[in-house]
Amino acid sequence: MYQGYFIDLDGTMYKGKEKIPAAPRFIDRLRAAGKQILFVTNNSTKAPEAVAQNLSRNHGIEAYATEIYTTALATADYLKATVTDRPKTAYVVGEVGLKTAIQAAGFTLTADHPSYVVVGLDTQVTYAKLETAVLNILAGSTFIGTNADSNLPNEKGLTPGAGALIQLVAYATAVKGIKPIMIGKPEPLIMELALQKSGLAKADVVMVGDNYQTDILAGIHTGIDTLLVYTGVSTPAQVAKQAQQPTHTVPTLDEWHLI
Repeated sequence: MYQGYFIDLDGTMYKGKEKIPAAPRFIDRLRAAGKQILFVTNNSTKAPEAVAQNLSRNHGIEAYATEIYTTALATADYLKATVTDRPKTAYVVGEVGLKTAIQAAGFTLTADHPSYVVVGLDTQVTYAKLETAVLNILAGSTFIGTNADSNLPNEKGLTPGAGALIQLVAYATAVKGIKPIMIGKPEPLIMELALQKSGLAKADVVMVGDNYQTDILAGIHTGIDTLLVYTGVSTPAQVAKQAQQPTHTVPTLDEWHLI
């Protein structure tokens, strides 16, 4: 009954280097049924080509760069749409995917009084990087956070996510009452941008993910139906306590039957 599937990656299609066996079968069924697929991920570290390559080579999931929509791309789209009379400059705490996307949007990366400070997942983060981000924000740069994920599920377990770094910077800048503009799930911003990219109406799309606090709330906040799969972060016991329930839940994606 859905024409488009917005699909999370970490915890839904794979867990770090660990395969989720039902994931490639799910994608194959969607393609056979002629469904539109958009992988919507809060992970900003890699370029779309690298994300698609990881899905296909390492997890047996057919995917294409044009089907990947990361918070890096969403952040770049947001910056392009909002910058007006300010220099197109940004300081980025993040990895190659985020930096490349922002540069491709026409922004110059600099630590010298940038218009924007963007904080995302950075597995090589240092105190010096965070210090530069905080000082620039306190001096007037607009604070952008890619996503609020507290944890990133991978083969090691639940490792710190971008939200952990963003909260550190937010805590240090709260002295001036500054709050970050958040792009990724559960905020509706990335979902609205994904809808624009897909060309589909809200009623024709379902958001598929493993994390109630990000994937499912993103759908709820945007008025999009949701499908929660219990292969990643959230557990049935945790979800049962929530006032707003997912539209659908399944133990694995093998249990989802196309209508």
